[in-house]
Amino acid sequence: MSEGNGNGASATLTKADFQSGQETRWCPGCGDYAILASVQALMPELGVPPEKTVFISGIGCAGRFTYYMDTYGMHGIHGRAPALATGIATSREDLSVWVVSGDGDSLSIGGNHLIHSLRRNVPIKLLLFNNQIYGLTKGQYSPTSETGKITKSTPFGSEDHPFNPLALALGADASFVARTIDVEKKHVAATLRAAAEHEGSAFVEIYQNCNVFNDGAFDAVRGKAGRNNQIHLQHGEPIRFGAELEKGVVRSAGGGLEVVDVTEVGARGLVVHDAHVEDPSHATALARLAERPSGPTPIGVFRDVKRPVYGSGRQADLEAAHSGATLSDLDGLLRSGDTWVV
Repeated sequence: MSEGNGNGASATLTKADFQSGQETRWCPGCGDYAILASVQALMPELGVPPEKTVFISGIGCAGRFTYYMDTYGMHGIHGRAPALATGIATSREDLSVWVVSGDGDSLSIGGNHLIHSLRRNVPIKLLLFNNQIYGLTKGQYSPTSETGKITKSTPFGSEDHPFNPLALALGADASFVARTIDVEKKHVAATLRAAAEHEGSAFVEIYQNCNVFNDGAFDAVRGKAGRNNQIHLQHGEPIRFGAELEKGVVRSAGGGLEVVDVTEVGARGLVVHDAHVEDPSHATALARLAERPSGPTPIGVFRDVKRPVYGSGRQADLEAAHSGATLSDLDGLLRSGDTWVV
């Protein structure tokens, strides 16, 4: 893609345009490296120049992401990245605003900021790196750690019931919800491209392996060994998977979804994926199909619907309201109505 350089000429954006000069420092083998490479490779294809792109991060290993992108950005405080991004997105509609966060940052102290940005449909793209552990602070259990998880903070096993990030986002009526896996380069790119093209908030959960404190958490669905368990969601297509597409998804007797052998029900009996249906119950049932990534697990776009975008047109309205305004006009506005002097 090309973008004007201010001199009437156009320049082709490349991956190098989005790579900062900072040394990338995560633990060797961390899944964050793969995600970073995928994002840096995708950005030029979107056609938005670095100076029109903003990456906001919170606290955690994912928080370093901002330093490695040669764009505008900010490493915010714990859990507040969606709030910072909301301010930027609503005041500067010309910018492409992204949030990078971890499962601890987004779902613990940042939980309210996350759900309110999603329900409002703020035009930001939220990437949740889910490794089911606190990596930066050395291995405490997180809001997505499984019940019974033994960690430094839960030596006898966690008693907490974990969040299902996608179900939480859908419960907040997020207009775009998706899931992908760190090492699946093509799938990551396709999923993030769809998120970028979506008008409004886009929530993408990325299974990210922490090979130091929670290695192998996603082995059942990650890499070559786990690909037969990946249920690739394609809008308008029957939901089936497996090496020979021998498995499929059907409605269960209880109204949910379940996995069956295609030979048992026939291809016509399979559920057809509809990412654009207004009712979120279909997407929620898919999110609940695999509560843990230990077996067949859906990946791809679960929901992609249109809703009014928060703050859309507000900047133009403000400019129109204040066009030609003088200091005396502003003073009069501040002193109008019910006011008092202290």
